[in-house]
Amino acid sequence: MKASEQRRVTVKDVAEAAGVGVATVSRVLTGTGSASAATRERVLAAAARLDYRPSALGRNLRRRHTGGIGLLVPDITDTFYARLADGVLACAKSAGEPVILGTTGDDPEREAELIGSLLEESVERVIAVPCGDGEMWGPAFRAGLGVVFAEREVPGRNLPSVRADDRAGVRTAVEYLAGLGHRRIALLARHGQEQRVRAFREALAELGVPVDEELIVLARGTRDSAYAAAAGLLQRRPDVTAVLAGGNMLGEATVLAARELVIRIPRDVSLVMFDDVPWAELCSPPLTVISQPAHDIGYRAAELVLRERGRPRTVTLPTELIVRASCGPRR
Repeated sequence: MKASEQRRVTVKDVAEAAGVGVATVSRVLTGTGSASAATRERVLAAAARLDYRPSALGRNLRRRHTGGIGLLVPDITDTFYARLADGVLACAKSAGEPVILGTTGDDPEREAELIGSLLEESVERVIAVPCGDGEMWGPAFRAGLGVVFAEREVPGRNLPSVRADDRAGVRTAVEYLAGLGHRRIALLARHGQEQRVRAFREALAELGVPVDEELIVLARGTRDSAYAAAAGLLQRRPDVTAVLAGGNMLGEATVLAARELVIRIPRDVSLVMFDDVPWAELCSPPLTVISQPAHDIGYRAAELVLRERGRPRTVTLPTELIVRASCGPRR
């Protein structure tokens, strides 16, 4: 095979050869960030052995950018993130900007790998639903990329972001359930939804309802994990009278687990779910939801990342509680 036809060596190849993470390779090759002398030596030796040519990690600061927007979301099959992506694409199309889409699976290492790939493609701007910490995003910041976070933020990074009003959404749902007489209310949330967890604790405290930490259950961003979390909660705590699901995947898992365990909604357990997805209204019974403007979040994030100056630091969009038949008074 001719050299020109060979696959280009990437930062992931260097990371595997050196036995370190992609973020560590990025720090070493950009010459910034912390890394031990031994680690630096292993990374540089691996890069030399593989004949790695850093198209962006080293040269992106010096050469002309090619433009475009990188979009990183946890799962494009999740209806919420699909609608968010659609909003980004709609705004990018009107601006004549291409979009490169990547899915992280809520895995920080996968996120770091995709950040490195976007740098290699000389992308100028990134919109992301982040799952890694500020250090993971260091190479992008140092390369001068415009970054806007959507739905979530990275602690310690004061960057532009667009998100729904989680606090108001959670508070409204908890107040509604408490008004129906519920006191043993559980929260199912995904890792990365710390704001919703904090809002849940605050809402209970404001209502004078004791916070039972066993009723706050976190799941990874997969359907299997969501189902395990929902089924485990309902089996372990039969005294729960209401569940707030932090996303449509968790709401779906709660409905499925309840059916398997012959738990009736809302007679035995009331259910409120984040995201007004199409199947929520078709479910039996139709689900009460906290509607989030997913498309608008994506569109506004794209507007922010395309605007060079005068960008507000944070845009917060309203949520709405849509009451259907999945909630009833405590029996």
